Amino acid sequence: MNAIELLTSRSSCSKLELPLPNSEQLDIIYRSALRAPDHAGLRPWKFLVYQSPEALKKLGEQFVAAIEAEEGPLDSAKKDKLLAMPNRAPMVIVAIAEYQSHDKVPKIEQAISCGCAVHGMLLAAQSLGFAGYWRTGPLAFNANLKTQLGVKPDDEIVGFLYLGSPKISVNKPDQVEVSDFFTVID
Repeated sequence: MNAIELLTSRSSCSKLELPLPNSEQLDIIYRSALRAPDHAGLRPWKFLVYQSPEALKKLGEQFVAAIEAEEGPLDSAKKDKLLAMPNRAPMVIVAIAEYQSHDKVPKIEQAISCGCAVHGMLLAAQSLGFAGYWRTGPLAFNANLKTQLGVKPDDEIVGFLYLGSPKISVNKPDQVEVSDFFTVID
């Protein structure tokens, strides 16, 4: 698949399973993240990778602890749902914007750079025959979870990247009218 095909056919897949990319493929995926647009070379990203069953279980437990710290004890249904969330895929990468102080690079640009890094990983994974999807949700903004993950108070969880092999056929993205989103100013 050439680069243009990859860029114009990228699609998310929410049903993921083993196998995971091997170590060489993961290196390619990780290196793709590190090529994100990055004004002033700040590299304002950090990624936490959960891929063993034990690590995914730990992440689920951290989800529960974070919500319980806000809401108190959870009923078993909500607790089970949170515990199961990391197991939607055999790998979860937590993307964190680690903001650097810079006169010319505001926080929003650094957060976007982190988002571009996630996009790079999604594209690289798809080019290698894998799939994934990016989620945020309330946990990305939960101060208790940030503390548990070692995220500094001023930094942000940009999202959770779920990766694996597609369990289902990945649907082709809907075609959209370019003119609905782009206006040429003459």
